[in-house]
Amino acid sequence: MNATEAQQCEGELWEEYCRTLRADEGRKAEVQERCLTFGNVRMRYGMEVIGEPGPGGYPVYIALHGGGGSPTPDMNDGQWEHMKVYYKDSVKSGIYVNPRGVRDTWDTHANPESYPLYDRLIEDLIVYCGADPNRVYLLGFSAGGDGVYLVGPRMADRFAALHMSAGCPNKGSMVNLYHTPIQLQVGMNDAAYDRNRETVRYQLYLDELQRREPDGYIHNAYVHVDKPHNFRDNAEEKQTVLADNKAWLEEGTVTERKADSNAVHFLQKFTRDPLPERVIWELDNRSEARQRDVSSFYWLRCEEGLHNGTVIVHLEPETNSIVVERDDTQGSVGVLLKDGMLDLDRPVRVVYPDGRKVEHIVTRSHEIMWDTLKERGDRNYIFSAYIKL
Repeated sequence: MNATEAQQCEGELWEEYCRTLRADEGRKAEVQERCLTFGNVRMRYGMEVIGEPGPGGYPVYIALHGGGGSPTPDMNDGQWEHMKVYYKDSVKSGIYVNPRGVRDTWDTHANPESYPLYDRLIEDLIVYCGADPNRVYLLGFSAGGDGVYLVGPRMADRFAALHMSAGCPNKGSMVNLYHTPIQLQVGMNDAAYDRNRETVRYQLYLDELQRREPDGYIHNAYVHVDKPHNFRDNAEEKQTVLADNKAWLEEGTVTERKADSNAVHFLQKFTRDPLPERVIWELDNRSEARQRDVSSFYWLRCEEGLHNGTVIVHLEPETNSIVVERDDTQGSVGVLLKDGMLDLDRPVRVVYPDGRKVEHIVTRSHEIMWDTLKERGDRNYIFSAYIKL
């Protein structure tokens, strides 16, 4: 198969995939009923299509409600109802989706079953609703903010940007957000679970990540002056926030400024690059493999069950090389390729941290194309070749 044939094959496979999903009575029913299932767990969701689509389709805003741990569903049901409208007025064009947390637990949006359900939701929105896979955004308030902290890094290759308000990071790693911008917000007086201070600590954590990797980790943080748990991150008018979050955290100094804290305004600035030249993947922060049937992250793939270590790899098109900067995963990691990333008609060289250089003759494969399409249901992630590192 040559490059032209691979491109044609990709188009045909995508058409077949969409045709198959649209003919699937189960998939049609879950879209019509706004209810997804995984095993014995279900995820209900509200959805509204607003305005006109862009060139690549509709942007998607997945808004996670507050609530969390509760002996009855009432609290989370009420918060779910509120999230149907909370950010919606700021969306002028897009698909506004508000999932109901799958269980009434503190991690209501990040149970093990939540991850495959988000995958399925995004896949359905692409095929049935004309969603733009490069403009899918995740945002949430309170327990929904917890969800953004937990879900965002584990599925960072799905999202164009993240927005977290009034949540707890629960010691989660942000390393996988190298290509995924995030904005954090909290009320200055929101001391429960140390939310206010933890938000600033995570801003400083992201500052340090960006200092080490200045080409990535775009982030921002607002602390709303004299506000409690609730504040305005959906307002059209500017809000009063701290001018120096670090000075407040370390010295208690309060200086003020006005800022556009609207969550949607931040998110819509960004479009995902599904095939960045450099990928940083911390596998310790994967979702549970026994639940989520996805073993790829951007164009990297690991063996099932591998959950330790970090791999950093970049492409070098000028030398037709894959350069492994770091790989301490102690398992099997590989690179998925398609035409345009490197020249697949020439030998592809893999350069390892110890200086070894290994050349590979790449063979395009229909099987790999179909397998990678089924894995994430995203045309951007149809790959035709694989090299095991």
